[in-house]
Parts: sequence; structure tokens; C-alpha cells
Amino acid sequence: MRLVDIGANLTHNAFDPDREEVVARAQHAGVQTIIVTGTTIEESRQAAALARSHPGFLYATAGVHPHHARGCPPDTIPQLAEIATDPHVVAIGECGLDFNRNYSPRPDQEIWFVAQIELALSLDKPLFLHSRDAHPRFAEILKEHGVKRAVAHCFTGEKKELRAYLDLGLYIGITGWICDERRGRHLLDLVREIPGHRLLLETDAPYLTPRDLKPQPKARRNEPAFLPHILKAVARALGRPAEEVAAETERNARELFSLHESGSSAASQRPLAA
Repeated sequence: MRLVDIGANLTHNAFDPDREEVVARAQHAGVQTIIVTGTTIEESRQAAALARSHPGFLYATAGVHPHHARGCPPDTIPQLAEIATDPHVVAIGECGLDFNRNYSPRPDQEIWFVAQIELALSLDKPLFLHSRDAHPRFAEILKEHGVKRAVAHCFTGEKKELRAYLDLGLYIGITGWICDERRGRHLLDLVREIPGHRLLLETDAPYLTPRDLKPQPKARRNEPAFLPHILKAVARALGRPAEEVAAETERNARELFSLHESGSSAASQRPLAA
């Protein structure tokens, strides 16, 4: 099987002791591509650099997570635009709204969410989106700006929220949350409502370690090598062969992020955005 992990926080300090071993384990497990998530300007730079060190296997996003919106400097968008000229950077984000923890004031979150949407549209790059307890405002902003190419990363919401995202044309990212019999049980039914051509898989490592993974990893650190476990949970819920779901989600990832079958980014085949 060839799998694509569309969201892993490989720049997180949890991976500092053994990052290269983590990458090797993912490859051995059948993960063909990993997109490394950028959540601040500095982490976006680090994600791009990490992707450059593993061409054809790692790619990156460039963005500012809503938790960090309060600390955005005035030149945030120019800095992200510069990072995004790297052909290994295939999306803008992680960006969006988080009204659960409100680490940043909601007005600040909205300002920088809209700014990153506008950047993605200007660069013709997809968006890597975060929403937590922010529906329907999150969907309203996307609709207002005509967003078409985006993934609702780490979807954990309810049916009404899923329908809103699908109506907008979003892809839906499913994580190990679906393996949690306490909090993710509803996803076992909801995943059947995601059209096959909109489904994506991700680990969100080092977070969201599948609860039913045996044995549990040290310190419960999630990593991309566990993506096949998530695949199998999704395939069981869909009542489909895992190999079929793997192939479908790989195609979806390559289409959304403009990745060639050879493993090279389509971004490297066209002029870089100014």
C-alpha cells in the first residue's frame, strides 16, 4: 500500500531525539509521502527545510495556527509568502479558528485567518484548515472568500458541520480520533458520508495517538508509522478493503496538493509565485 499522511508535526520537539528514525519507520510502514505542518512562521521555515532534506518524500505547509494569532507581527503574510515560494511548500496553513481554547482573541484569529485565505488564493495554493468549536463562523468565512481548494484537517465534528464543509467542496482529513471509542465513536458513522474523492488520512503526530493501538507507544507519542492503523479503522467503518481506501486517499492527496505520482511536487514544474 502507498499512503500519504497529509498532516504530521515533525518539527515538534517530541521528535528531536529520533526524527530521522521516525521518518525511516514511516517509510518502512508504507507511508510514501508526509506533509509536515507549519503552525508558526518559524515552524513553517523548519518544515520547509525538513522537506528539502527529504525531497520526494516530505513536503510542508506554511501558516500560523489560530492559537498563535495574537502574536503575529505585521509582516506575517510577507514572511509566509516568502516561505511558500519553496516548491516543497504545497499548502497555506495550518490556519483557521479555535473557539474552544481561545488562546488568541477571536477578532485576532479572524483577521489572520482571512489574511492567510487571501494569501493562498493569490498563490493558487490549497489551504490546510483548523476549526474547533468554531462552526458556523468558520464555514461562513470560507464561503465569503470563495475557498474551493482546502482540507478540513483533523475533522472531529458532527453531521451538520460535515455537511457544511462538503457543500463548500472541502476535503476531509480523518485522524486517529476515529479510533477513540469514547470521543470518536460518531466518526465511525460519519466517515461513510464523506465521498470517496474527498477523504484524506493523517496522523497529526505527535498528537492523537490511536487509543486502541496496542501496545501504546512510549509517552503516547503518535508518529506517521501508525497511519496504517488509522487506515484500517477507516476501512472497517466504510466496509471496504484497506488497499482500496489507501489508493483512493493517496490519489486525493496528490490531486489536492498537486503532487506528481513520481513524488515530485507540481509546484516545482511551474513558475514560483512572486
